[in-house]
Amino acid sequence: MSSIPSTEISQILQTDIILRMENKKLHDELDRLSAEIKKFKDNVQKYPLPVANVRDVLEDGRVLVSINFGHEIVVTNASDKKVELLDKVMLRSDFGAITEILPKSHEISLMNIDEKPNVTYADIGGLLEQKKAVKEVVELPLKNPEIFKKVGISPPKGILLYGPPGTGKTMLAKAVANATDAKFMEIIASELAQKYLGEGAKLVREIFRYTKENAPCILFIDEIDGIAHSRSGETSGADREVQRTLTQLLAEMDGFDPLDRIKIIGATNRIDIIDNALLRPGRFDRLIEIPLCDYEGRREIFKIYLNRMNTLNIDIGELAKTENLSGAQINGICTEAGLNAIRCGREYVIQDDFAGAVEKTENNKTVNKYVIPVVQELYV
Repeated sequence: MSSIPSTEISQILQTDIILRMENKKLHDELDRLSAEIKKFKDNVQKYPLPVANVRDVLEDGRVLVSINFGHEIVVTNASDKKVELLDKVMLRSDFGAITEILPKSHEISLMNIDEKPNVTYADIGGLLEQKKAVKEVVELPLKNPEIFKKVGISPPKGILLYGPPGTGKTMLAKAVANATDAKFMEIIASELAQKYLGEGAKLVREIFRYTKENAPCILFIDEIDGIAHSRSGETSGADREVQRTLTQLLAEMDGFDPLDRIKIIGATNRIDIIDNALLRPGRFDRLIEIPLCDYEGRREIFKIYLNRMNTLNIDIGELAKTENLSGAQINGICTEAGLNAIRCGREYVIQDDFAGAVEKTENNKTVNKYVIPVVQELYV
């Protein structure tokens, strides 16, 4: 084996030294640039960055976004992710480019989500026919969908509960969720009426996506007349946005199978203004009136609340003779009777406490004498 000449060894060593020095310079430069980048990012984070919603993705890759006050601009996508319609994105401070695509949200903050409500049918006084109807069109399809396949029919997708305020619409929806072990999701319809273009429709889409991912579930839309009132020809910008939200709701209701483990329950005090498109078969297939209770219904409701109270010699039949009371008002009477007992220094409630509570309720003319009879006329 021939030996390597000393001159070559010397050259190799010199080259190694030079490369090590260059490598050190590059590492130093990298550290310097990394420090500058960190400093730049820290400075950027000190200032608020604008957030926008994607309205369209153009053919050349640029993106049309909507910012506050309804203004729209075209920007480039500087992020490393694909932008999709209705994504929420973060822009550079100069509005020149998209820097980050924000995580998709199911907007669950707007919803009251209950894994299993603690309300049962036994907690609801009266409403025997209404309970039977809800069990038939909501509970049965969730518990035994196969029976509908065998018969060859499709179960209702949703039901609409209507009637005066405080009559038990929300409790009935929670009770059926409890009976079916379905997740209960409640949202107030007015929360879907957003200020900016397309936001309401996006909320509806995200909420339905969340329900599909968490089936079996019951989506309860309270005060649905807030977005589902009859459409007219002449509308303002705000009305057009509400109509777009309603259109998206109709599309979502059309878009899922009746045998899916999702049921929609709407509730309203004003069925007279609900858009007819929402009431046709395939959407809210069944309309169920929840009226003020009769004597027997009031008696049952009083009995339910009195069982939770410490009472002495209460004549429930006498209390139930008070007419034009909703379940919520009966609850209020029981609470007021309890307060009367506390004022008198007692730990139990007597009949005289209820007499004062009923009298106080009767004196509330705005609710008992004017509002409820007017609302009742809508359902005659």
